[in-house]
Amino acid sequence: MDTLHHFFLLLMFMHYAVGSNSTCLKILPDSISTIPVEVGKDFTAICHLLEGSGYTSDDIEWVLGNLSIPKQHYHKINETSVSVTVNVNSNMKGWLKCRARKPLSFQSQCTYGISLDPGYLPLKPENLTCVAVQEGTDISSDLKCSWESESQKPLLDTTYTLHATICLTNSTYTATCKQRLAKNCVVNLETFPFSLDVTVWVEAKNALGSVRSDKLLCNDALNFVKPNPPLDVQVLAEVNFSTSLMVTWKHPIDRTMMKLSYVIRYRQVDSDVWTEVPESFIQAHTESFRLQSLEPYTEYVVQMRCIQERHQSYWSEWSATATVRTAEAKPTSAPDLWRIIQPTSDNRNVTLVWKPPVKANGEILRYHLGIIQDYKNITEIRDIRADNLNQKYSMMLPPGKVANIEITAANSVGVSPKATLFIPRSHQELPGVGYVSWSVRDEELQVEWCGVFPSSVPLTGYLVEWVNVQQRDLKPNWQRVPHNVNTTTLTGFVKLNRYNISVYPVYKYRLHGILHIQAGSPVTRAAYIQQESPEEGPVVTVNNKSKKNSAELTWEEIPLDSRRGFITKYTIFYRAGNTEHWQSVTVNADVRSYVLTDLASETDYVVRIMASTVAGSKNGSDFHFRTMKYGDGEVEMIVVVVCLSFLFLTVFIIMFCLRKREVIKQLLWPQVPDPSDSSIAHWSPDFPVKANMPKEDVSVVEVDMFDGKSLCEEDKAVLPLKKDKYLSEEHSSGIGGSSCMSSPRHSVSDSDESDSGQTTASTVQYSSVVASGYKGQTPNHQPPVFARSESTQPLLDCEEHPDLLNESGGHSRNSYFRRGRELEPGVLTQECGEPNGSSLTFCPVQEEEMSPVVEDPPASTVCYMPQQSGYRPQ
Repeated sequence: MDTLHHFFLLLMFMHYAVGSNSTCLKILPDSISTIPVEVGKDFTAICHLLEGSGYTSDDIEWVLGNLSIPKQHYHKINETSVSVTVNVNSNMKGWLKCRARKPLSFQSQCTYGISLDPGYLPLKPENLTCVAVQEGTDISSDLKCSWESESQKPLLDTTYTLHATICLTNSTYTATCKQRLAKNCVVNLETFPFSLDVTVWVEAKNALGSVRSDKLLCNDALNFVKPNPPLDVQVLAEVNFSTSLMVTWKHPIDRTMMKLSYVIRYRQVDSDVWTEVPESFIQAHTESFRLQSLEPYTEYVVQMRCIQERHQSYWSEWSATATVRTAEAKPTSAPDLWRIIQPTSDNRNVTLVWKPPVKANGEILRYHLGIIQDYKNITEIRDIRADNLNQKYSMMLPPGKVANIEITAANSVGVSPKATLFIPRSHQELPGVGYVSWSVRDEELQVEWCGVFPSSVPLTGYLVEWVNVQQRDLKPNWQRVPHNVNTTTLTGFVKLNRYNISVYPVYKYRLHGILHIQAGSPVTRAAYIQQESPEEGPVVTVNNKSKKNSAELTWEEIPLDSRRGFITKYTIFYRAGNTEHWQSVTVNADVRSYVLTDLASETDYVVRIMASTVAGSKNGSDFHFRTMKYGDGEVEMIVVVVCLSFLFLTVFIIMFCLRKREVIKQLLWPQVPDPSDSSIAHWSPDFPVKANMPKEDVSVVEVDMFDGKSLCEEDKAVLPLKKDKYLSEEHSSGIGGSSCMSSPRHSVSDSDESDSGQTTASTVQYSSVVASGYKGQTPNHQPPVFARSESTQPLLDCEEHPDLLNESGGHSRNSYFRRGRELEPGVLTQECGEPNGSSLTFCPVQEEEMSPVVEDPPASTVCYMPQQSGYRPQ
C-alpha cells in the first residue's frame, strides 16, 4: 500500500515537472480556477521545489487561509517534495499555499497556492412528474416535468438533464437545465405520441459527480395529458321546479381523440361547503345534468371539471363559476315574532317586531298581523307591506289585559304558517332563568345561562336578546336556542359599545283552546365585546362649600358614549396648592361622592378623579377649592362668647357702680357747700353777729372765668364800695392783698387748720361778696353782703392768673350757671354797725331790693379769697 502511494505521488510529480514553468515551486494538483473538493473527504496536495531554488524540503511550510497547518499533517516525499493531507469541511474555502523560506536568512521567501471550493455530490431527484397540457383542440408536444431536489450547503453548480424516450421507436429526446437548483424542465417531443408508451427520467451532475432519478417506465402517453375544463357551462332554473337546476356544457376536445368523464360540484352562495356529483352519475357522452333536492329561492354556485376516462391522468381545472337562483315556493316556516314592552305610569307600550321566515322560499311581499285581547275575537287586523326598514308595529296594552298576537308572511306563491306570541297581564309573568354570564372569545360573545326550575308549564326553548344601548332606536336583535341548550355564541357587535344581554325562557301551552307561546321573566346583563380606557374622565365639584378640615366631592358618571368599558373604580387625587405630592383615595365604581378629611384650614387644594376600566384609566379635569378658616359653629361660638363676655362685663360694671355709687357721686358731682350753713357772719368785721339769724338758702352763680374782663375789676366798677371806708387796707379782714390777685393759698387761721385736721390744699375757706342789682345797674348805696363757706373746690383761674383772663377776650366765652336754693328775701341785711376786725355780719335787706334769679346771670361777680388775718371787700 505504501508503495502504491509513493508511485501515485511520483506520477503526480512527473506530471507537474513536465507541465510546470515556475522557477521556484509548484503545487500538484494545480489549476488556474478553483478546485472542487467534497466535504467530509481527505484532500492531499504536493509541494515541489524546482531545481536551483536554493531551498530544501525542511524549508517548506503549508498554510490554509491565514493559518499554518501543523507539521504532523506533512509527509516528506524526498528532499524537494512535501505533501499535506487535510479533511475538507464546509468552512474550508480559500487558498491552500505552499511557502518556502529559510530561518534567519535575508533571502526572500517563495510562495505558491491553489483555490479550493468545498461542496457535495448532487442529491437524487425525487417525485418526478410530467404533464402535457391541452392547447386549443390538440395536445401540446411539450412535456413539462418537475421534481423535488434537496440541497446541501455549500452548493456547487449542478446541471439537470431531462430525458424522454418513446419505447416503440427508441427515440430519445433530452432537455438540459443548468440552474443551480432547477426543479422543472420541458422536453419537446415534436409530436405528442398518442397511444404510445414513453419513459422519462432526470439526471443531476456537478464537478464532483452525477446521479439519476428513478425512471418512469413505459407508460401510456395519455397518462401525461391534462385536458381543459368543460366549455360553456350554464345553469338554468325552471319555474315549476323550485328544488332543481339544469346544468349544460360542451366537450373541450374531440371525443375521437379522448373520452372524458365529468364531475359537477355546487354550493349555496353564503356557504363554503361544496357538494359533488360523482363522475359515475354522469355519462361520458352527455352534455347536461339536473341537480335536485335543492332549496327553493336559493342562489347556488356550480362548477365542472373533466378527466381522461379509464386513465390515471390529470384532472382539468375547474370551470368558471355559474350562479343562479332556484324558483320560488310557498313559505315553509313562520315569521320570527318578538315583542318589546315598555311600562308607563298607567299603561304598557308594546312594540311588535319580527323577522322574515327562515324558509321564506321567495320574496316576502306582505305580513298579516292579528291581535286578540282578553280571549275575544280578533279585535285588530293589519296587512303590513314587507319593508326591511320598518318591520314593527306599536300598540298600547293596559296592565290588566292580555293579548295574543298572530302573524303570517306571504310571497308570490303562498302564505307561510302562523306565528303566535302571548302577552300576559303584568303580574302573571312566568319564571325566568337562574343566572346569565358571558365571556369574549375571538371577538365573539359566549353567553351561558342556567336553565329554569322544573315547572308545570312545558319549556319550548330560550330566546337570547341583545340591544346596543348607545343607539337611539334601541333596535333589538334576538336568537332562539333549543330547550336542551344553555349556551350560545353571538356575533355582529360593535367594539367599545355597551350591550344589554337578556335571556328569556319560552313556554308553550294551550289555554281556552288557544295555543299560547309566552316568554318568561328576563335576566339581563351588560356586556362589552372589547373595552378600552375611558375617552374622558369624571368632572368633579365640591358640594356646597368646603369646610375647615373637610370637603365633600361629587361627580357624575362618564357619558355612556365616552365610557368604553365597565368602570371598575374611581381614584381621587388631591394635593395642597403649594405642594407637588399627590395623595390618593380609591373608591368603588358605584360611589358618586366622597368626603375628604384631615385637610388644612384656609388652604388651596387641587383635586382630580381618575376613572378606570380593565383596559386602562383616564384622568378628569382639575378642580380648585379652598378650605374655610373656621369650622361649622365656630363663628357662632365666638359671637356667643363675646356677647356673654360683654354681658358679664356690663353686669359687673353696673354692680360695681351700684356698690361704689357714693364714691362715683363725689367724683362726678362734688359737694358744693351750702351758703346758708356758712359761718361767715360770725367773723365779718363790719356786721355784728345776730344771735337769732335764721338759716337761709344762698344761690351761687358761677361765671365763666374766660370772660373778656376781670371779674374782680367788673365788681369794682359796679359796686359803690370802692370809696367805702372798708376799701382801705387797714380795714381789711386780714386776708392780705386783693381778693383776685392774691396768690398765696393759706388757711384762715392756724386754729382752723389745727381744728379741721386738713391741709390748706384740701380745705380752703372762701369769702363771698354779694351785691344787689344786675350787671350794668347802679347798686344801691348799701353795705356789701358777705358770705362765708368752706369748700374743697380749687380756686378759680382768675385768682391765680388774672392776666390770662384779660388776654382771652370775649370770643371764647363759655359760661354756665349752677343754681342752688335762692336766698330768701330778707336774709341779707344792711350793715348795722361798725365792723369789728374778726367777723362779717349779715344785715337784713328789704325784699324789694333783692335781685330775682333769672336765666341771665346778675352783673355782680363772686370772687373767692382765702382768708388770712382779715377780709376787706374791694
